[in-house]
Amino acid sequence: MTELLDRLKVALADRYDVEREVGRGGMATVFLAQDQRHRRPVALKVLHPQLAVSLGPDRFLREIQIAAKLQHPHIVPLYDSGQAGDFLYYVMPYVEGESLRQRLEREQRLPVEDAVHIARAVATALDYAHRQQIVHRDIKPENVMLHEGEPLVTDFGIAKAVTVAAENLTQTGTAVGTPSYMSPEQAAGEGELDGRSDIYSLGAVLYEMLAGTAPFAGPTIQAIMAKLFTDPVPPLRKRRAETPEWLEQGVLKALAKAPGERFATAAQFAQALKPPGGVTTPPGVVTAGSGAHAAAKSIAVLPFADMSPQRDQEYFCEGMAEEIINALTKIQALQVASRSSAFAFKGQNQDIRKVGEQLGVGTVLEGSVRKAGNRLRITAQLIKAADGYHLWSERYDREMEDVFAIQEEIAGNIVKALRVMLSEDEKRAIEKAPRVNVQAYEYYLRGRQLFHQWRRKSVEHARRMFERAIEIDPNYALAYAGIADCCSYTFTYWDASAENLAQADTASHKALELDSELAEAHTSRGLALTFAKRYSEAETEFETAIRLNAKSFDAHYLYARARFQQGKLALAAESFEEATRLRPDDYQAASFLAQAYDGLGRKTDALATHQRTLQAVEKHVELNPDDPRALCLGAIELVYAGHRERALEWARRALAIDPEDSLMLYNTACFYAIQGEPDEAFACLDKALQLGWGHREWLENDSDLDALRGDPRFQALLRKL
Repeated sequence: MTELLDRLKVALADRYDVEREVGRGGMATVFLAQDQRHRRPVALKVLHPQLAVSLGPDRFLREIQIAAKLQHPHIVPLYDSGQAGDFLYYVMPYVEGESLRQRLEREQRLPVEDAVHIARAVATALDYAHRQQIVHRDIKPENVMLHEGEPLVTDFGIAKAVTVAAENLTQTGTAVGTPSYMSPEQAAGEGELDGRSDIYSLGAVLYEMLAGTAPFAGPTIQAIMAKLFTDPVPPLRKRRAETPEWLEQGVLKALAKAPGERFATAAQFAQALKPPGGVTTPPGVVTAGSGAHAAAKSIAVLPFADMSPQRDQEYFCEGMAEEIINALTKIQALQVASRSSAFAFKGQNQDIRKVGEQLGVGTVLEGSVRKAGNRLRITAQLIKAADGYHLWSERYDREMEDVFAIQEEIAGNIVKALRVMLSEDEKRAIEKAPRVNVQAYEYYLRGRQLFHQWRRKSVEHARRMFERAIEIDPNYALAYAGIADCCSYTFTYWDASAENLAQADTASHKALELDSELAEAHTSRGLALTFAKRYSEAETEFETAIRLNAKSFDAHYLYARARFQQGKLALAAESFEEATRLRPDDYQAASFLAQAYDGLGRKTDALATHQRTLQAVEKHVELNPDDPRALCLGAIELVYAGHRERALEWARRALAIDPEDSLMLYNTACFYAIQGEPDEAFACLDKALQLGWGHREWLENDSDLDALRGDPRFQALLRKL
């Protein structure tokens, strides 16, 4: 082995400093090395010589380059791969911690909560990979690393390459994998495998975590194979009596011998591992939304306090926080409270522990800004919500031109403090400092603050701020996207004029022309094209935005609305589901998801989603009592829940706040339609149309208005649009 190490050091001297062997498996020998270019430790995995010779470099690199595209919080990413001399190698992050195999060797059986947590996390990783048409083929405890209590699946794509090598060596359908965890079809060498084979392997791993032994064991490979094909799975509760019945049933379904009898997807397997009363989580590993036990890797960013002499920098303080939120939401492994939820605590000076409990997060970032002329003093503190202790704090005394670097430093320090592992794409995303004139940036922040107020006058004023930003910096793509959004929403809710539609088209096109890699620009373009009824083009833009930023709530939410607008309810439901997953506290996406379920006849799903929406909107109204949109949509949910008097009170409050707002009138009409008061509903719709509301497709497909469709007045309304 010393000879191999010496040869590697020479062969890879221009890229990696190879230090020592750290492990060996059936496919590769693993070395600890230092990446010279990026100055980081890596795991360098070198294929065994006979596999390398049989496979060849071209096939090897072709097979694993697909896996290099995987980016998921529970998948160890692939950094690099290549050929050096007669070596074929691939490179992954060096994960500090231990493998699941090492933990099992130490403990034999894991606590039920730990085993379920690990299995569910691995299942989410598998589901993601399967949706990219990638099957792992070798799920086993050795290929699950445990880092800071979180599982990470390694070696994606490698087993497929080795299968090719094995077939070259034997010219038969030789099974490649680990016998104790192989599915029957994989063991039989029955050709192309699908995700259900990985589900079987994960079921076997979970069985071992619970029982202390794999479901089928024996002194030889042949003995294991014989049991795999013929013996029933030994009852799990006989090997571990305290195993819950629902958990045993889930494991046994995953271990069904016929693929068609298993879970159809890994996501279904993960769902089956939720106990009837809620999600099980291991001690010390808790999830967002669970009150005082909020997730360790979750955060709320509060608006920074304005400590400037004139107290006139509220827009800048909010903008700083929003920019940090936008950077952090790009990180898969981090749950970030939405802007609307976090900003509800502005100026309240509440105890951090209470903030964490209400928002369901483990950490809170708060800070302050003092701006005087061109000088900035920014403070930031990352606080553990459970006990109020500081995890990190810093003070920045800089010039205004350094604001982007400060935001980048704060985001980077949060990642370090929470020990989050980043992919290369995520690193680039949070390190991408914008090249923008700082005066233009200030106008942009003013525009964002106004845009979020969601009133006609504030949106019009926001547009003027974005236009001022462009006057100063004509290459400001985000400002053009802001103008496009203002025009699109004005067209939709307040003034359905051809001029607004044309200006949305022009501004969104310009934003993309300036920065084709900006997810926000593609989202704005998709929105403008939707209202222009250029649906095919809009779909392309939304999907590009999602490819560029898979965690963009706006991209998923607006894509869902575009699909709903066209009456594509099944597709709309899929997009709304993803939006609600990304932002569980958002009542709007949940409300529309319930509508989509209603329209599809999925009554059980609709009822559960209406209940969840009501909880979300009640929490939002508690923090934002004067939000008319929340009150109006909340009134609809209260009707579904049977609270008619309270629903009527909320609807009246909403309309009283802004009685001339066409959007509020439309939403109030929906409330009256569901309430069974058609005269009031039509009165609100008539007034909404008079004030500029002109969204015919939405009117045609909104299930909230189903009770009105048989009335001649409804067709008369459609003829006006």
